[in-house]
Amino acid sequence: MNIIEMTRELGKAIQQDDRYLNMQLASQNCEDDQQLQDLIGDFNLKRLAINNEASGENADEEKLRTLNEELRHVYAEIMKNPNMTAYNVAREEMDGLMKRVTAIITKSVEGEDPATADYEESCTGSCATCGGCH
Repeated sequence: MNIIEMTRELGKAIQQDDRYLNMQLASQNCEDDQQLQDLIGDFNLKRLAINNEASGENADEEKLRTLNEELRHVYAEIMKNPNMTAYNVAREEMDGLMKRVTAIITKSVEGEDPATADYEESCTGSCATCGGCH
C-alpha cells in the first residue's frame, strides 16, 4: 500500500471516529434547528447592514452603534443555543484530534519517531495571538 492509499484509509478511520460522528450529528442538529437558523440569518443581515452603512459616504455613527449592539445581542443568542453549544464542543474535540494527526505527520516528516511524535500545547505568552488553551 502506498502513502496515498494509507492516507485514504486514515481518512476513512477519521470518519468512523466518535469525535467526527459527534460533530456531524451536532452540525445536522444545528441545520435542523429553525430558531437557530433564523438567528444566524438575522446575524448575517445585521452584519451586511453594518458593512453597507460603514462603507457609505456618510456613515451614521449612531446607526452603526445600534447595529453593532444588535449584532452582539444576536450573536449572544446564537451562542446560548444548546445545539450551537453542542456543535462548538464537538468541533473542539475534532480539532484536537486533527491537531494530533497533523503534528504526528509533520514531526515524522521532520525526522522524529512516529511512535512517539505527538501534539504539544504551547504558549507563546502573548494572549493577542492565542486561540485559547485546549
